[in-house]
Amino acid sequence: MIKHIVCFKLKDNSPENCQKTKDILMSMKDHVKLLKDIQVGIDFLHSERSYDIILETILEDEESLDAYQNDPYHCNVVKKHMHAVRSASIAIDYYIDENKVN
Repeated sequence: MIKHIVCFKLKDNSPENCQKTKDILMSMKDHVKLLKDIQVGIDFLHSERSYDIILETILEDEESLDAYQNDPYHCNVVKKHMHAVRSASIAIDYYIDENKVN
């Protein structure tokens, strides 16, 4: 299993925009069948080093991660929105099974 995490800084991090973005990210739960699990959180601290939104997903394997990156709903709805509203993002992908090493 693979955990895919992305943190986003938004151009407008108002509560309304953060909630709208969270809702769009969470909509993948019903539209992207490759996802084993999805969680989205909104930062409440708003420190200088904080990011505004975190997306955490679990996928079966690297092939599923590759397919997810090209999923039509992910690309046409979610990525389109995120590219429009984000000012920065960072990501990490890692094996949940710690015995697996690349």
